[in-house]
Amino acid sequence: MPTGPLRAGLALAFAGAGLVLGGCGSGGVSGPVSLSQLPLVPGAKVIAQTRQCDHGKHAYCAIQAVIVNRHYDSSGAFVQGEQEHLHHLGWTTSAGDDGDEVAADAPGHKLRVTYATALADMIGLDEKWIKRPWPIWASLSQTLFNRIPAMSILLEAGPT
Repeated sequence: MPTGPLRAGLALAFAGAGLVLGGCGSGGVSGPVSLSQLPLVPGAKVIAQTRQCDHGKHAYCAIQAVIVNRHYDSSGAFVQGEQEHLHHLGWTTSAGDDGDEVAADAPGHKLRVTYATALADMIGLDEKWIKRPWPIWASLSQTLFNRIPAMSILLEAGPT
């Protein structure tokens, strides 16, 4: 397994390959879902993202991303700040797919975001509760190792 700069370069290459898939459509939103549709708290920076599409009977596309924010002391505080920010903008909060995730629906229910701290997602990956593409997994691991406040998100059209 590559280490150091080579490993980081491979992670960025995989993340870039995920962006090439940006032409996927979405059943509930006109045009593809984009991270620009998700209001983030000030200081948030996307460090990795991938797009996954299913072109079957119930076609959809979703974006998975890792977002960091050094304005917060911890990933938990970052997630809480994002939750409050979305609530203030009229997004409705609900439970995520597991006990460590939070979800929010945009006004009009055209978008749904599910998010968790980097540590919660890494535990979910380790326990095989969830799956994430390699660029997401690698970025989550790197944020934990470097103690950078981070969260993992899944953005998709409409509530699921």
